[in-house]
This record gives sequence, C-alpha cells and structure tokens, in this order.
Amino acid sequence: MMDKFFSGKLLFVGLLFAGLALYPLVASSYGLDLVSKIMIYAILAMSLELLVGSTGLVCFGQAAFFGIGAYIAVMLSPESESGHLLWLLPAAILAAAVYALFVGALSLRTKGVYFIMVTLAFAQMAYYVVHDTKLGGGTDGIYLYFKPTLGSILDLNHPQVLYFFTWVFLVWTFIFLAILLGSHFGRVLAGIRINEQRMRASGFSTYPYKLAAFVTSGGIAGLAGFLFAVKDGFVNPEMMSWHLSGALLIMIILGGLGHLRGAIIGAFAFVFLQEFFKSSDIFGAFAKHWQLGLGFTIIACVAVLPKGLVGLPEVLRKRLYGGRPSSDAQIVLK
Repeated sequence: MMDKFFSGKLLFVGLLFAGLALYPLVASSYGLDLVSKIMIYAILAMSLELLVGSTGLVCFGQAAFFGIGAYIAVMLSPESESGHLLWLLPAAILAAAVYALFVGALSLRTKGVYFIMVTLAFAQMAYYVVHDTKLGGGTDGIYLYFKPTLGSILDLNHPQVLYFFTWVFLVWTFIFLAILLGSHFGRVLAGIRINEQRMRASGFSTYPYKLAAFVTSGGIAGLAGFLFAVKDGFVNPEMMSWHLSGALLIMIILGGLGHLRGAIIGAFAFVFLQEFFKSSDIFGAFAKHWQLGLGFTIIACVAVLPKGLVGLPEVLRKRLYGGRPSSDAQIVLK
C-alpha cells in the first residue's frame, strides 16, 4: 500500500514536470514569461522548504540570498557583450552560499523567534547596502544588457530556450533535494526538526548539519536569483525585500510544509491567485485592492486545508468515506 502511495506522488510530480515541458507548445509569450517566473519562485520556495519544512528553521532572510545571486549575475556581466554562463552561474551560487555561510554561522547560535529576527536583520542589511549605495545602482537598480551564453550551444536570449533552461534547473533542484532529504543527512535534519535535544543526546552535533542545510539553501536561492536576473534583464533592491521572504513562507505553507512538491504547488497557486485578483477584466476597480482577495483566499485555504494543497486528496478521501479514510489512507496516515 505504501508503495502505491509513493508511486502516486512520483506520478503526480512526473506529470507536472511533463506538463511544464510541453507547455511552450501552446503558450503565448505572456504565458511563457509567467510560467518561467513561477518556476523560478518554485526553485526559491524549495530552497526555503529545506530549512522550514525539513529542518524546522524558520528563516526570514531567503530574499537576501536570492537578491545576491541576481546582483552578482548582473554586476559580473560585461556591458558590451554576453557573459559566459559557466562563469556567471557558479559565481552567483557561490556568492549567495558564502553570505549564507556567514549569516548561518552567527544566526544558528540562536533559536526560535531570535533566529527569525537575526536572519531578518541580516537580510535587511543586504537590502540597504544595495538600496542606499551606488554599489548596485541604488533604488534605480541595474540592467543586464546582454544575457549570458554558452558559446553557440546555448543562447538565453530566446524565450523558449530560457524557459527550458529554467525547467531543467527546476527538475534538477527537486531531484537533488529529494535525494538529499532521503539520505542520512536528510534523516538527521528530520530528527533535528522533531527533537533537536534528543538528537544531541544521541551523539549528533546538530550545528554542522544545520549550517550545511543553511548554506545549501542559500546556494539554491542564489541559483533562483541568477535565473530571475537573466529572465528580466534587470535587478533592483526590492528583490531583497522582506516582503518576498514573507511571500515565500506563504507559498510553502499554502502548498504544504514538509513536501518538496508542496513548495512547487504553493508557488504556482500563489502567483496564479495574484494574477487572478489583479485582473481588472474580472474584478474591475476592485482589482487595485487585490491583496484583500488574495489574503482572504489564503486564510480560507489554510483553514480548510491545514496540511496545505498537498493534503487536498486526503480531505476529499475523508469526505467521500463519510469522515473516515479509506483502507489505503489509513495505512498512509499511520
């Protein structure tokens, strides 16, 4: 029964990735750009899921790592020609990971609300460095005039090429994190999330594990930042705002904490809801108050689906069986 359950989850993820791969065949230019953005947010959300859902570390600084990856991609790119992809991409990931190492080394000495506040403080420091100085163009931001290439092999100036490039990294991130969380390292992280004190009593030094997870998360966020900078061709300080970190937390909660696929589903749901409530064709003048509709919808979803959107099949199963799960569900839920 468990094999059936897990194969069902893998089937869903496989169908999702296959659908995304086929989407450009029917997509408009706007749709292609929108889904590219959502896939980048999904990568970013999975990086946060590694901390929050898998390790129990509620980080409010993910936007800083995202922004650093984006800014490095633009600042290291030549102004008169395309930069080399094999140089710019690792540089963006490494810069974000190094800052994550610095932040994590200090913030992981704290716990609970203090950890949240310290990560937020470091994120705001990074934000104001690019906002109040000329380092990153100040409030005006900076443009990426030529998108990076890999010689004649890969030209990211073509929207469909950039879309599939992003898709590849979405799939890679999911597989990488799935393998990581299924390993001994991932099981230790799960133990830390459940009861860190017991893990220490069992002989585990939890700090290095948490720091490794923090740095890995920061590097993946830097990857997402690189992709976003290449897609938009422009970066500004708002990419590093705490508002984005808050939105990412909503995404993984909406999708379902503790599930990588939940981070992807949450990213799609959040952005689609944003676009829906912003539509003046549907809501007319009320569209300028789209945050109200989005907020009420998210509250309703969390109230009805406490396990997130990934828990929807379980809720429907209980409804169908009169409040009692089916035999398969009972086994899964034990």
